[in-house]
Amino acid sequence: MNGRTREYLRGRFGDYYRSADLTLPPAADEREWGHIPWTAGGTTMVRHQSLLDVGDLGGFLARESPRHVYFSAARYADPGANEMDEKGWRGADLVFDLDADHLPGVDPAATSYGEMLAACKDALLRLLTFLEDDFAFSELEVVFSGGRGYHVHVRDDSVRGLDSEARREIVDYVRAIDLDADGLVTTRSEHGTTRRVLRTEGGWGKRTHVALLSFVEELESMDDEDANDRLQEFDGIGEGRAKTILGALRRNPDAIREGNVEAGGPGLRLLVETIGERVVADQTAPIDEPVTTDVRRLIRLPGSLHGGSSLVVTRLDRDEIQTFEPLRDAVPERFTRRDIVVELDAPVTVELGGETTKLSAGENTVEESIGVFLMTRGAAEKARE
Repeated sequence: MNGRTREYLRGRFGDYYRSADLTLPPAADEREWGHIPWTAGGTTMVRHQSLLDVGDLGGFLARESPRHVYFSAARYADPGANEMDEKGWRGADLVFDLDADHLPGVDPAATSYGEMLAACKDALLRLLTFLEDDFAFSELEVVFSGGRGYHVHVRDDSVRGLDSEARREIVDYVRAIDLDADGLVTTRSEHGTTRRVLRTEGGWGKRTHVALLSFVEELESMDDEDANDRLQEFDGIGEGRAKTILGALRRNPDAIREGNVEAGGPGLRLLVETIGERVVADQTAPIDEPVTTDVRRLIRLPGSLHGGSSLVVTRLDRDEIQTFEPLRDAVPERFTRRDIVVELDAPVTVELGGETTKLSAGENTVEESIGVFLMTRGAAEKARE
């Protein structure tokens, strides 16, 4: 990015902040603040600032017009202290980060920006299921990061004092780290006998049990020949084991519905393990562990602009997530009111504002939102006027 482009973007980001609607996080005066200015290279972080140092945040951002804006997940006695040990840590939000570049099965080189963001929204919804159902967290804030994914801030009082190790255990649960079949099963004593059954009361055991019941219903709708063939699609289940499982299902369906993994012998245990593996693969949320375990993390400010895309870091209500389209709904209205001229080294196709725009190499006249988007992503420079 050349100097002319940086100065143009700095000026326009400042214009945005003069009328931006910014909402401070809870206990904003106890948090550390940081920003990255429009310097060459664009990676120099200015941090260890408090609101007392910054003053009025809106005025500060309009004056400095930074490339990126952050606040700390942690709360401190002295957030402006230059050394972390001197800040006086008082607790921290539990923060989750989902990044499209890190999603399993997503190849950034072969996937469009819009497709990556759609895949990341699916991962976000899976994560929220864990946080709301498994952990029963209620104080949640969901934010589109402005870049490649989403942030979730958990602000329940119960999480604020957790150390890094406790937060890592939450990460391991959400990502099903080291989960095996034994972790899905518990032993129950009934009438002098013991049974190994799925943990159906919640967690990964319940998820596996729900998937098992769905599969059992599928088998019950089939004749024996088709059901045997269906069972043999699972690795390790041959004709003999398939007949054993199906026989147990036909004789004692309630036992399997109750999660009794021994009702159908070793074949059923193998089936449960395989279904459990599939459930894990389909339902885990690929969160970024270092973000969640870092009790001093800086995170993007909702309402600010992402300097690598020019999109608005957008806070979302729970019922807005499903219909939210980042490349349409996070485009700053401030940048949709005029055209500008940009220079491209290579042809590019841009999906933005609900439209697809094809541009050729050289000078192009485009809506400013498209030009700013391309410049912040390093795909264009501001043309001389």
